[in-house]
Amino acid sequence: KLVKGIALAAVITALAAGGTAAYLTDFETATNSFTVGKVDIDLDEPNWKPEDNTDLVPTQVIRKDPYVANKGVNEAFVYLEVSVPVRNVITVAKDGTRNALAKTELFSFTKNKNMVYTYAYNHILKPGTKTTTLFDTVTFANIIEGQLDTQQIDMPVRAYAIQATNTGDDKTTVLEQATAAYQKYV
Repeated sequence: KLVKGIALAAVITALAAGGTAAYLTDFETATNSFTVGKVDIDLDEPNWKPEDNTDLVPTQVIRKDPYVANKGVNEAFVYLEVSVPVRNVITVAKDGTRNALAKTELFSFTKNKNMVYTYAYNHILKPGTKTTTLFDTVTFANIIEGQLDTQQIDMPVRAYAIQATNTGDDKTTVLEQATAAYQKYV
């Protein structure tokens, strides 16, 4: 009886150990790896040559062609902000008559695309792509001589982007989504 009891205890121990070993070897893990996105843009003006624009004359057309390239991994709403300098000057009308002294934008340009006022592009910029130029030239105002002689006049252009995913507030059009994202950003 003692031998049978020891044998039975050994079989039970072996089964328990085998069952435990099978349970421990059937272990699985799931690692949830995430990669954080990136919004990264470049602002470029390939035809802008500052050294060629040091001695401006009235109505001079200046090559200036800003665009934005998406260098990141996320789609993005993109915006261009153009700050046109304003001075209190006397200008000349197209017919040659003298205008009154007035606050005048010193540069003008014609937009190349349909934009909202802050110049939000009306499409989402995919990674590795670039926008069209906002404009190709700017024209110096037709001012009366002697008012701005030798003054340096800056016209900064600023580009920025906001991730397109989860920032558009369920709006229908890209322009509405870009506006919602911009309102959150500012």
